[in-house]
Amino acid sequence: MPERDASRSLRHRPWMGLLIAGIVIALDQWTKQIAVTVLEFRDPERVTSWFDWMLTYNTGAAFSFLANAGGWQRWFLSGVAACVSVAILVWLFRLDAKDRGLVIPMGLILGGGVGNLIDRVQLGHVVDFISVHYQHWYWPAFNLADSAITVGFAWWLFLTFFSKTSQSEEAAVS
Repeated sequence: MPERDASRSLRHRPWMGLLIAGIVIALDQWTKQIAVTVLEFRDPERVTSWFDWMLTYNTGAAFSFLANAGGWQRWFLSGVAACVSVAILVWLFRLDAKDRGLVIPMGLILGGGVGNLIDRVQLGHVVDFISVHYQHWYWPAFNLADSAITVGFAWWLFLTFFSKTSQSEEAAVS
């Protein structure tokens, strides 16, 4: 009986990651459409003393890396994002039962990556609209997909770190 429950949960586990990825993609594309429709390019709309809505476009990678590379970066970064997304998808379906906690962070990373990939392929740039700052120091603008990738990656690192710690502790006790 327990084997049946374990195999049943294994069959359903990857789908939770895909559901999370789908939700992230839908919310990301919806919020980007609102930003493009409502905001003026590079004209910040103040929300608080440290937070603005500001529409901007990123033709590069994180922190505008390769933004001025002449155009080839669009397809290079799209290819990298597509390969990483496929790898995460395969990994998601091959997870062991002991790694079930990785489903949510992997879904967040996958959804964020695909959300930005859609922009890059369709528009040639990624739409960013969240601006955080302190006095005259500004963090690069970002979007919901970037946030999902960051949270998912931090969560994955956290689980990986504590999983290795607990494995080391188990080995020491044995």
